[in-house]
Amino acid sequence: MYEVEVKVPADHDAVRAALADVDAERIGTVAQADTYFDAPHRDFAETDEALRVRRVATAAASFERDAIEGGLTDAIDAVLDGEYRAEGESRVTYKGPLLEAESKSREEFETGVESGAEMREILSRLGFDPAATVRKLRETHHVEAFEVLLDAVEGVGEYVEVETEVESDSEVEAAREDAYDLLGRLGLDPDDQIRTSYLGLKLADA
Repeated sequence: MYEVEVKVPADHDAVRAALADVDAERIGTVAQADTYFDAPHRDFAETDEALRVRRVATAAASFERDAIEGGLTDAIDAVLDGEYRAEGESRVTYKGPLLEAESKSREEFETGVESGAEMREILSRLGFDPAATVRKLRETHHVEAFEVLLDAVEGVGEYVEVETEVESDSEVEAAREDAYDLLGRLGLDPDDQIRTSYLGLKLADA
Protein backbone atom coordinates (compact mmCIF):
# COMPACT_ATOMS: atom_id res chain seq x y z
CA MET A 1 0.00 0.00 0.00
CA TYR A 2 1.22 3.51 -0.83
CA GLU A 3 0.31 6.59 1.19
CA VAL A 4 -0.04 9.80 -0.82
CA GLU A 5 0.25 12.80 1.49
CA VAL A 6 0.57 16.55 1.10
CA LYS A 7 1.19 18.67 4.21
CA VAL A 8 1.07 22.46 4.60
CA PRO A 9 1.08 24.84 7.57
CA ALA A 10 -2.38 26.34 7.99
CA ASP A 11 -4.77 28.17 10.28
CA HIS A 12 -7.27 25.55 11.39
CA ASP A 13 -10.19 27.91 11.85
CA ALA A 14 -9.97 29.07 8.24
CA VAL A 15 -9.70 25.50 6.97
CA ARG A 16 -12.76 24.40 8.98
CA ALA A 17 -14.82 27.09 7.26
CA ALA A 18 -13.56 25.92 3.84
CA LEU A 19 -14.32 22.28 4.68
CA ALA A 20 -17.99 23.15 5.08
CA ASP A 21 -17.98 24.46 1.49
CA VAL A 22 -16.73 21.14 0.07
CA ASP A 23 -19.26 18.99 1.97
CA ALA A 24 -16.64 17.42 4.21
CA GLU A 25 -17.72 14.82 6.76
CA ARG A 26 -16.22 15.40 10.19
CA ILE A 27 -15.09 12.11 11.72
CA GLY A 28 -13.75 13.24 15.09
CA THR A 29 -10.65 14.05 17.12
CA VAL A 30 -7.92 11.81 18.46
CA ALA A 31 -4.75 12.34 20.47
CA GLN A 32 -1.63 10.55 19.28
CA ALA A 33 1.74 9.87 20.90
CA ASP A 34 4.23 8.54 18.33
CA THR A 35 7.51 7.07 19.55
CA TYR A 36 10.07 6.82 16.73
CA PHE A 37 12.97 4.39 16.79
CA ASP A 38 16.50 4.40 15.40
CA ALA A 39 17.69 1.13 13.89
CA PRO A 40 20.88 -0.64 15.02
CA HIS A 41 21.81 -1.76 11.48
CA ARG A 42 21.27 1.40 9.38
CA ASP A 43 20.66 5.13 9.70
CA PHE A 44 16.99 5.89 9.06
CA ALA A 45 17.83 9.58 8.60
CA GLU A 46 20.03 8.61 5.63
CA THR A 47 17.71 5.95 4.20
CA ASP A 48 14.62 8.14 4.68
CA GLU A 49 12.72 5.40 6.52
CA ALA A 50 10.71 5.55 9.72
CA LEU A 51 9.64 3.06 12.38
CA ARG A 52 7.22 4.13 15.09
CA VAL A 53 4.88 2.84 17.75
CA ARG A 54 1.73 4.97 17.98
CA ARG A 55 -0.56 5.27 20.97
CA VAL A 56 -3.87 6.78 19.92
CA ALA A 57 -6.96 7.67 21.94
CA THR A 58 -10.31 8.84 20.61
CA ALA A 59 -11.70 11.98 22.22
CA ALA A 60 -15.06 11.80 23.94
CA ALA A 61 -17.96 13.53 22.22
CA SER A 62 -17.92 16.21 24.92
CA PHE A 63 -14.30 17.17 24.20
CA GLU A 64 -13.68 20.80 23.27
CA ARG A 65 -10.04 21.87 23.09
CA ASP A 66 -10.81 25.52 23.79
CA ALA A 67 -12.55 24.59 27.04
CA ILE A 68 -9.39 23.05 28.52
CA GLU A 69 -7.07 25.34 30.44
CA GLY A 70 -3.34 24.91 29.99
CA GLY A 71 -3.09 24.77 26.21
CA LEU A 72 -2.30 21.98 23.78
CA THR A 73 -0.26 19.81 26.15
CA ASP A 74 -3.08 19.58 28.69
CA ALA A 75 -5.60 18.91 25.91
CA ILE A 76 -3.51 16.00 24.60
CA ASP A 77 -3.17 14.62 28.14
CA ALA A 78 -6.92 14.90 28.69
CA VAL A 79 -7.60 12.69 25.68
CA LEU A 80 -4.71 10.22 26.03
CA ASP A 81 -5.14 9.53 29.73
CA GLY A 82 -7.72 11.89 31.22
CA GLU A 83 -11.41 12.55 31.45
CA TYR A 84 -11.92 13.00 27.70
CA ARG A 85 -10.52 9.60 26.67
CA ALA A 86 -13.21 7.48 24.98
CA GLU A 87 -11.16 4.53 23.70
CA GLY A 88 -7.61 3.76 22.65
CA GLU A 89 -5.33 1.47 20.71
CA SER A 90 -1.69 1.02 19.69
CA ARG A 91 -0.16 0.48 16.25
CA VAL A 92 3.28 -0.16 14.82
CA THR A 93 4.15 1.49 11.50
CA TYR A 94 7.02 1.23 9.03
CA LYS A 95 7.39 3.91 6.34
CA GLY A 96 9.69 3.50 3.38
CA PRO A 97 11.66 6.24 1.61
CA LEU A 98 9.81 9.09 -0.09
CA LEU A 99 8.90 8.19 -3.67
CA GLU A 100 9.01 11.65 -5.25
CA ALA A 101 9.95 15.28 -4.68
CA GLU A 102 6.40 16.58 -5.19
CA SER A 103 4.76 15.07 -2.10
CA LYS A 104 5.30 12.93 0.99
CA SER A 105 4.15 9.76 -0.80
CA ARG A 106 5.76 6.55 0.37
CA GLU A 107 5.14 2.85 0.91
CA GLU A 108 3.66 2.16 4.33
CA PHE A 109 2.93 -0.90 6.45
CA GLU A 110 0.87 -0.61 9.63
CA THR A 111 -0.77 -3.05 12.01
CA GLY A 112 -2.39 -2.96 15.42
CA VAL A 113 -0.66 -4.34 18.50
CA GLU A 114 -2.27 -5.37 21.78
CA SER A 115 0.21 -3.46 23.92
CA GLY A 116 2.19 -0.47 22.71
CA ALA A 117 4.35 -0.62 25.83
CA GLU A 118 5.27 -4.25 25.15
CA MET A 119 6.01 -3.46 21.49
CA ARG A 120 8.30 -0.61 22.50
CA GLU A 121 10.11 -2.92 24.91
CA ILE A 122 10.54 -5.61 22.25
CA LEU A 123 12.07 -3.09 19.86
CA SER A 124 14.41 -1.80 22.58
CA ARG A 125 15.56 -5.34 23.42
CA LEU A 126 16.35 -5.85 19.72
CA GLY A 127 18.55 -2.75 19.66
CA PHE A 128 16.09 -0.21 18.27
CA ASP A 129 16.61 2.93 20.35
CA PRO A 130 13.75 5.39 20.91
CA ALA A 131 14.66 8.66 19.17
CA ALA A 132 11.81 10.97 20.18
CA THR A 133 8.08 11.08 20.84
CA VAL A 134 5.79 13.36 18.85
CA ARG A 135 2.39 14.19 20.38
CA LYS A 136 -0.55 15.84 18.66
CA LEU A 137 -4.28 16.36 18.42
CA ARG A 138 -5.66 15.25 15.06
CA GLU A 139 -9.08 16.26 13.76
CA THR A 140 -10.17 14.12 10.79
CA HIS A 141 -12.54 15.01 7.95
CA HIS A 142 -13.45 12.92 4.88
CA VAL A 143 -13.68 14.62 1.49
CA GLU A 144 -14.24 12.34 -1.51
CA ALA A 145 -11.37 9.80 -1.52
CA PHE A 146 -9.26 11.84 0.89
CA GLU A 147 -8.80 12.37 4.57
CA VAL A 148 -8.16 15.97 5.57
CA LEU A 149 -6.26 16.01 8.86
CA LEU A 150 -6.01 19.09 11.04
CA ASP A 151 -2.94 18.45 13.19
CA ALA A 152 -1.98 20.51 16.24
CA VAL A 153 1.51 19.21 17.04
CA GLU A 154 3.06 19.82 20.45
CA GLY A 155 6.06 22.15 20.11
CA VAL A 156 5.78 22.26 16.32
CA GLY A 157 2.60 24.08 15.23
CA GLU A 158 -0.61 23.65 13.23
CA TYR A 159 -0.66 21.81 9.90
CA VAL A 160 -3.14 20.33 7.46
CA GLU A 161 -2.49 17.02 5.75
CA VAL A 162 -4.45 15.78 2.74
CA GLU A 163 -3.87 12.08 2.25
CA THR A 164 -5.16 8.93 0.62
CA GLU A 165 -3.94 5.40 -0.14
CA VAL A 166 -3.35 3.72 -3.50
CA GLU A 167 -2.49 0.16 -4.40
CA SER A 168 0.53 0.78 -6.66
CA ASP A 169 3.20 3.40 -7.27
CA SER A 170 1.78 4.01 -10.74
CA GLU A 171 -1.27 5.62 -9.11
CA VAL A 172 0.72 8.05 -6.96
CA GLU A 173 1.01 10.92 -9.45
CA ALA A 174 -2.74 11.11 -10.21
CA ALA A 175 -3.62 10.93 -6.52
CA ARG A 176 -1.11 13.67 -5.73
CA GLU A 177 -2.61 15.97 -8.36
CA ASP A 178 -6.07 15.34 -6.89
CA ALA A 179 -4.66 16.21 -3.45
CA TYR A 180 -3.27 19.47 -4.85
CA ASP A 181 -6.69 20.28 -6.29
CA LEU A 182 -8.38 19.67 -2.94
CA LEU A 183 -5.84 21.87 -1.17
CA GLY A 184 -6.68 24.66 -3.58
CA ARG A 185 -10.40 24.29 -2.89
CA LEU A 186 -9.61 24.61 0.82
CA GLY A 187 -7.81 27.89 0.20
CA LEU A 188 -4.36 26.36 0.68
CA ASP A 189 -1.36 26.53 -1.64
CA PRO A 190 0.41 23.29 -2.62
CA ASP A 191 3.58 25.35 -3.07
CA ASP A 192 3.61 25.77 0.74
CA GLN A 193 4.05 22.04 1.11
CA ILE A 194 6.46 20.75 3.76
CA ARG A 195 7.98 17.33 3.16
CA THR A 196 9.77 17.18 6.52
CA SER A 197 8.08 14.86 9.01
CA TYR A 198 6.77 16.10 12.34
CA LEU A 199 9.68 14.23 13.92
CA GLY A 200 12.13 16.14 11.73
CA LEU A 201 10.46 19.44 12.52
CA LYS A 202 10.57 18.68 16.25
CA LEU A 203 14.23 17.67 16.22
CA ALA A 204 15.13 20.74 14.15
CA ASP A 205 13.63 22.97 16.85
CA ALA A 206 15.22 21.06 19.72
